[in-house]
Amino acid sequence: MITIKNKRPVIVGIFILLGIAILVVTIFTLGGQKKTFVKSFTIHAIFNDVAGLNKGGNVWFSGVKVGTVKDIQFFGNSQVDVTLSIEKSVQSHIRKNARAKIGSDGLIGNRIVIIYDGDSTMLPVETDDLLQVEKSSSMDDMLAILQSSSKNLFEITSDFKSISKKINSGQGLVSALINDPSMANKLNNTLDKLQATVSNFKTVSVTGKNVLSDLKNVSGKLNEPGNSINDLVSDTIMYREIKTTLEQLEKSADAVAALTSNLNAASEKLNKADNAAGVILNDTATAASIKVIIKNLETSSKKLDEDLRALQDNFLFRGYFKKQEKAKKQ
Repeated sequence: MITIKNKRPVIVGIFILLGIAILVVTIFTLGGQKKTFVKSFTIHAIFNDVAGLNKGGNVWFSGVKVGTVKDIQFFGNSQVDVTLSIEKSVQSHIRKNARAKIGSDGLIGNRIVIIYDGDSTMLPVETDDLLQVEKSSSMDDMLAILQSSSKNLFEITSDFKSISKKINSGQGLVSALINDPSMANKLNNTLDKLQATVSNFKTVSVTGKNVLSDLKNVSGKLNEPGNSINDLVSDTIMYREIKTTLEQLEKSADAVAALTSNLNAASEKLNKADNAAGVILNDTATAASIKVIIKNLETSSKKLDEDLRALQDNFLFRGYFKKQEKAKKQ
């Protein structure tokens, strides 16, 4: 009698082995994603609000996944103590003054914990250290901010609509600038004049800069010994002599002023007829009489000369004049 072998147990055994293999692969895969088989240490962060963070959530540091959320428990009255399981290999990179905050994986993704900052001069974190936390913006806060922004945007749009309506209706200076060509021409002319003024200011500035440079050069030369102005400033004896000369000039000026005053007084007296000189200068009759007297004196002087010559020729006085001539010759 031929017996037929039953292959069913073999097939069942193969399926069981495949299931065990798949299970092992799945365990290792999930363990690799959750860092189950990686050496780790724990640190804590206490938040006022974890904003929907769950156990198993990812922990990021500098954009790299470094651990998971191991446990979430209440702390105190209303705070939450979050235990973070971090890879041992990154412990030396996280400092004691590092901070933690709640974030999201994408715009509306799962909640994660983000570790950031940390001074390189501080020591690395140790097991069960407590990180400082930063209050994160919740979705409600973001929606409130968005609602406030939308309200402000609506108000701005309404104001802009009102302004646009006024401009289109021809109200205000802006409307005149847009719709009135003459106003635009005036504005262009004003801008041209302003540009010319700025150009003039630039020219004046350059000129002033050159003048200052020249003054600087002159000042430098004056400070150099060997020129007359420097010697004048530095030599005290010369300064005293110049001071004395100036004092003498001042006295001379005072004397000239006094002389001028006297001449003015004399001139005033000469212009008056209450003195002899004034009469002579101002009275024509007196001047004519004086001319006649002078003319008579000249005539008398000539006649006296003629009489003296006649006496010299007279025999009575000839001997006397001869004696006078001999005495002069001796």
